[in-house]
Amino acid sequence: MAGQRWDREKLLIGGEWRAASGGTYDVVNPSTEEVVGVAPEATREDAFEAAAAAKEAFWTWSRTTPGERAEILRRAGELLAKHNDELVPLVQAETGATAKVASSMQVPVAISRFNRYAQGAMESNQIPLPPQVMPDTALSAGGVIGAVVNRAPVGVVACIASYNFPLTNMAGKVAPALAMGNTVVVKPAPQDPLNIIDLVSILEEAGVPAGVVNIITGSGAEAGAALVDSPDVDMVSFTGSTNVGIKIAEAGAKTMKRNLMELGGKGAAIVFDDADLGSAIAGIASTWAFHSGQICTAPTRVLCQRGVYDELMGKLTATANALKVGNPLDDDTIVGPLISAAQRDRVEAYINGAIDQGGALLAGGSERPDIATGYYVRPTLIADCNPSMTVVQEELFGPVVVAIPFDDEEEAIALANQSVFGLYDYVWSGNKARAFEVAKRLRTGNVGVNTTQRNHETPFGGFKLSGIGRDGGSFGLHCYSEMQSVVWPA
Repeated sequence: MAGQRWDREKLLIGGEWRAASGGTYDVVNPSTEEVVGVAPEATREDAFEAAAAAKEAFWTWSRTTPGERAEILRRAGELLAKHNDELVPLVQAETGATAKVASSMQVPVAISRFNRYAQGAMESNQIPLPPQVMPDTALSAGGVIGAVVNRAPVGVVACIASYNFPLTNMAGKVAPALAMGNTVVVKPAPQDPLNIIDLVSILEEAGVPAGVVNIITGSGAEAGAALVDSPDVDMVSFTGSTNVGIKIAEAGAKTMKRNLMELGGKGAAIVFDDADLGSAIAGIASTWAFHSGQICTAPTRVLCQRGVYDELMGKLTATANALKVGNPLDDDTIVGPLISAAQRDRVEAYINGAIDQGGALLAGGSERPDIATGYYVRPTLIADCNPSMTVVQEELFGPVVVAIPFDDEEEAIALANQSVFGLYDYVWSGNKARAFEVAKRLRTGNVGVNTTQRNHETPFGGFKLSGIGRDGGSFGLHCYSEMQSVVWPA
């Protein structure tokens, strides 16, 4: 793959592929540090024009039948499957994902999301309510009043995605938004936009009308910020850092934009002394092995009962040291690079800070692997931390696990909840009833009990600084709609 390029120089705005006003910028492979290709550099004006095009298209698209929308989404899934072999190497080159992650967690999951919301487009948008007897008032004569709640499309949705799983994440926004009758402006992360440009091209091929899906890309924050400012955008669906999410909420408040935000996480993994340690280790090690810890749901904060603390630390150390770090194109590579040099430097600074604050480095560290090119960090385990340490409180987005011992259940719950984040926590215990009761006391949007597996029909989102709103399954349709009450004399 060395030397292969995927140049994508045009934006799609109002059904027209055209050059960006700001020219192009380079997209870099995080493993080879070579230029993957060029992407369009959209300006603020480009973003405003894309939003205006989506608004114009909304009035027609929102009145299409559910069957029409379902058929287009179904075709999009078919075309994604057809283009799988072209998309996988591009995604891998842009993200630095390992062969296993790139082949199993990008195109296949995006296909399943388009298929799911092709079905979802056919779900009823009406919620009938029982009639209510109302007395005469100064406003109106009394009577039996019927009612229905209609879920109406929000309007124009700005879909702004993160860099870790670009195709998967964007499909999870665009598919339910379109299924509900919204139009969209797609804004991928600066680091890996090329595969999303191809996704939009596939949607066009699937029959999405002009203006219904638009795309802007850019190397900085200008284009995305313009979408948040645009009066034509009704909703922002954002996945990314909490700091950026706060800025979006502040800027969008001026025009009362609806927000769906999946933000940062600092997942607590509570391991009781009756836990199956093999299962716990497999789950915790996913922080290292699954896309180098670049996942918001990772169990990065291990809270372990003292009776098994030393044993767990020893086995996690051995696991971390056994994971191969290297070229993501090699089938036996488990830990690939981080997305950029800046992110690698940031994670290294956190590791050094943790050591300075008294953490015990059991595996990994800031010493870089002996690899000629790429932004690599070794799987790192820092034990004997205290809850106030920076590395315990802040999201790193890298292959770093921190560990804190605890004595009893109450202490474990208190430690888990001692975080500004609340996206995804985990509980490992042989007593499933206790694990369930502990899960209910955790201030987090999602809890895995003895597993890191997901159920994609559940509502997904976070408490506290981990976000606003829920998507997933039918909830992914609800969050892209407004509830409209319609009443009449029965």
